Amino acid sequence: MKEFQKIKETGSSMLSEAESSDKQEFGSFYLSRFLGFKITYSDETCIVKFKAKSPMFNPQGTLHGGIIATAMDVSMGHLLHYTNGSGATLEMNVKYLLPIKEEEIVCKGSYLKKGKTIEFLQSHLFRADGKLAAYASATWIPLNKKI
Repeated sequence: MKEFQKIKETGSSMLSEAESSDKQEFGSFYLSRFLGFKITYSDETCIVKFKAKSPMFNPQGTLHGGIIATAMDVSMGHLLHYTNGSGATLEMNVKYLLPIKEEEIVCKGSYLKKGKTIEFLQSHLFRADGKLAAYASATWIPLNKKI
């Protein structure tokens, strides 16, 4: 019962953070605030940092794969927006390597190749111990390019 109470309190705190603003823009949108994403840029890299918390866990007690995929998708999509304008994910392939417990996570999105009509990006997600926990590659279509 104590564990459920902790999950409930943490979930309430996450909800309060999400509702702290009505912004719905790159760098601060509802889902990113809910999950606690802190988004920064360095050269042609987008860095998404957040803390894996118990409400984000699957029944096995590790970070849910959907949260991992979301963080990687955000790192790539925000990088595309930052460097080239908005885009849409055409496809994404995620490989899960290691379980993630309650810890700080760093996710780094970068380019694989910039094409004439589509862009190829990748993302690497690291645990607090620096080990690679997941990686993804994705194909994106910039919305500002004429096809």
